[in-house]
Amino acid sequence: MSIVLDKAELAIVVPELFLALASLVLLMAGAFSKGQRAVRGTTVGALFAFAVTALFVVLMPYGDSGRVAFNGLIHVSAFTAFLKVLILLGSALALVLSTDFFEKEKIARFEYPVLVVLATVGMLLMVSASDLMTLYMGLEMQSLALYVIASIHRDNAKSTEAGLKYFVLGALSSGLLLYGISLVYGYGGSTNFTLLAPQLTDHPPTGVVIGLVFVIAALAFKVSAVPFHMWTPDVYEGAPTPVASFFAAAPKVAAMGLLVQVLTGPFGGMVAQWQQVIVFVSIASMVFGSVAAINQKNIKRLMAYSSIGHMGFTLVGLAAANADGILGVLVYLAVYVVMGLGTFACIIAMRVKGQAVENIDDLAGLSRTQPLVALALALFMFSMAGIPPLAGFFSKFYVFRAAVQADLFALAIIGVLASVVGAFYYLRVIKVMYFDQPSVTFDKMAPGVALVAGSTCLVTLLFWVYPSAVISTAARVSALVIGG
Repeated sequence: MSIVLDKAELAIVVPELFLALASLVLLMAGAFSKGQRAVRGTTVGALFAFAVTALFVVLMPYGDSGRVAFNGLIHVSAFTAFLKVLILLGSALALVLSTDFFEKEKIARFEYPVLVVLATVGMLLMVSASDLMTLYMGLEMQSLALYVIASIHRDNAKSTEAGLKYFVLGALSSGLLLYGISLVYGYGGSTNFTLLAPQLTDHPPTGVVIGLVFVIAALAFKVSAVPFHMWTPDVYEGAPTPVASFFAAAPKVAAMGLLVQVLTGPFGGMVAQWQQVIVFVSIASMVFGSVAAINQKNIKRLMAYSSIGHMGFTLVGLAAANADGILGVLVYLAVYVVMGLGTFACIIAMRVKGQAVENIDDLAGLSRTQPLVALALALFMFSMAGIPPLAGFFSKFYVFRAAVQADLFALAIIGVLASVVGAFYYLRVIKVMYFDQPSVTFDKMAPGVALVAGSTCLVTLLFWVYPSAVISTAARVSALVIGG
């Protein structure tokens, strides 16, 4: 039996193939090198691979409706390209943040960049999936690498516990996903998105609805939406801070993009069924994320609950189920990646005499000892709270506008109120930095961390000057998902 590979189809998956091959090359290079040379070499190689992959993604011709490969298993379009660029950017910046931190903590290993690359390959497959089987394979490829990354600090009990919790709960979500897929296949007769869409209409069989709920539950776990959020605070706190920054960026973009494509693709005719579920999950995430973060003392746990709330805000756009809603989702994801990585850069800079500190009280008087770090972190906090004219304001504006246009007034009002409540703990961090007496003096920020913090701070601050660059692109690609 011979297998014939179509060059045109292979060209469609060049970014994924290149990154997968790069991971193998980096693995071999790291294995045959020694010490810090192996770590630095694989890190630089991974960053180069991300840059080349992003170039492949941007330069690929997609056409008006995208391109399909491998009998409908893979579909690429301008929408998937937008998500892939965000994923690659998030992975690259998170990897930059890890270099100095891992060296100071003496846990630098060449396997970490390789695992980040492998996880990123899975994410790219996720957003290109046009079949439930491709979806599952991409999701598991990402997850298996993330399980190891979460417990990369093997000698630390919290890191090991974080990896174990994420693995156990991740395995549960995978089971839910497979069960949901089996129900959809049993009633729909196919796993292909294109073939399923015409069959799943406004009055689907009960089994399909149950299968859909299981699929949503599994994907909600990946974006840490309530009530499938339980892993997030422990993993963020237990994993090394650069790992937490990676978890907060690229995987969230991939999972949210996949959720958008699944619900608007094969289940696009079942809006009345899944919209109710998304509205509930969105409200629960916004409210819980805003309230639960108030009493947190550890800044990484605060960021975990903050991420839960932000995913709730993102889901507001998806609940609107229109082109403006998808536009809001894309803008929110782009802004959230920048804000999240910038905030984690400031958290990574929280070192006293070489030792990392994580308590919010340790930020006391930071404006007097490290004014630039305090200014950057204050801008990120204001942006996450949605204060104009920072980038976070625009992200919330577009999702709430979409909800209002879809007549989801209650959802929009609850979202605004949750934003007000959430602003309390963001402002508390600013208060500690600017009004409390200094208790410690932080070490000088590492060059890589300063580069990430400075660049993301600049984007957050000046987003209002050139929002059309992101918004016009997002509007064009969102119309491809839901005709607008």
